[in-house]
Amino acid sequence: MADHQESTLTLPSDPASVTAARRYVLEVLGEWGLPADADIADSLRLIVSELATNAVQHTFGQSPTFTVEMRLDRDEHLRIGVTDSHPRWPRRLPAAVQQDNGRGMVIIRYLAAEAGGRLTVVPTECGGKTVWITMPWTVTVA
Repeated sequence: MADHQESTLTLPSDPASVTAARRYVLEVLGEWGLPADADIADSLRLIVSELATNAVQHTFGQSPTFTVEMRLDRDEHLRIGVTDSHPRWPRRLPAAVQQDNGRGMVIIRYLAAEAGGRLTVVPTECGGKTVWITMPWTVTVA
């Protein structure tokens, strides 16, 4: 495998794009050697769903698109980021027990940490932000 691989997809900030983002990430990861039934695939599917959902729901229509970026460096680290142009950074929302939302960032942080990774948020030049997860890449291609 190459020392560095990248893939990027920009989608409209629409709820239907969450499914497209999830599908895209899993297809690219499959091309990079991750089996669809790998335990980490389920975690990545949920992480991407949460990140894309946040980009759609919490930008309040001020980010017409969001971009999913994937980077695999030297078969050691996988980075997946979701970028939108809204200036507000994600934050943990108070979530009542009966509330159906407000837990996305907690879920993302937990799943990333469980796999030995981390979550970071970095500003973009246009005033938005990218939410990145970085995880060890433990896939071996025969």
